[in-house]
Amino acid sequence: MCLILLAWQVHPDYPLVVAANRDEFFARPSAPAAFWHDAPQVLAGRDLEAGGTWLGVSREQRFAALTNYREGGRQHPDTRSRGALVADFLVGRATPKNYLAEVAAQAGEYNGFNLFVGDADRLGYCSNRQDAELRWLTPGIYGLSNHLLDTPWPKLASARAAFAAALRTLPEPTPFFALLADREIVPDSHLPETGVPIEWERILSAVFVSSEHYGTRASTLLSRRRDGLVSLHERSYGAAATPTGEVCERFQSSLMLTGV
Repeated sequence: MCLILLAWQVHPDYPLVVAANRDEFFARPSAPAAFWHDAPQVLAGRDLEAGGTWLGVSREQRFAALTNYREGGRQHPDTRSRGALVADFLVGRATPKNYLAEVAAQAGEYNGFNLFVGDADRLGYCSNRQDAELRWLTPGIYGLSNHLLDTPWPKLASARAAFAAALRTLPEPTPFFALLADREIVPDSHLPETGVPIEWERILSAVFVSSEHYGTRASTLLSRRRDGLVSLHERSYGAAATPTGEVCERFQSSLMLTGV
């Protein structure tokens, strides 16, 4: 996942709203969002290479999502799969507080990551880069790409503003998918320096990434209504941004929100 926009306890009717793009190599096999056969309470896509996921929700109102931390030249091939950080929380029973404590203790076993985990009452964020501390999110709108939470990369700033405007149109999904489809390339003078070649910095500067072998594979809109109704709408893409499928799932969660 390379872009996550998130509204936590902002909208009067939707305490959690998430719009996200997952970017990945087209050759890496994955399955679109669905209820898992081996964990039927979990609704998420699935990485068919390592078995984890990048974003998901459960019937018990557990939510988790992940982005990689981009750092050219610092990837270690023998580390644990970061997608397990999302999957393990969704299928488990640990509270967000206890789970993030476990993650912090094992953070060095993974390449760079950013992680959201939460339930009906609390939403936390952590990263294993730049001494980032655990944050319990207060009500607000947040943006995350492949650096730290709310790092003001140009694509994140523009997408966050569009996301804030789109919240006023809920439950209409069109404005969210419009902002997730933005392919504008940022001028070189505004590009971050993350250790990858300038050609890749340009490609990755768009909200919707498109190149021959790597790009946006899924755009997802997730919302949880105050009465516990969860909606997940996902559009999948292949090479050349070719649409490959669409998923719409709704379910009534088994817990009621407290309004905290």
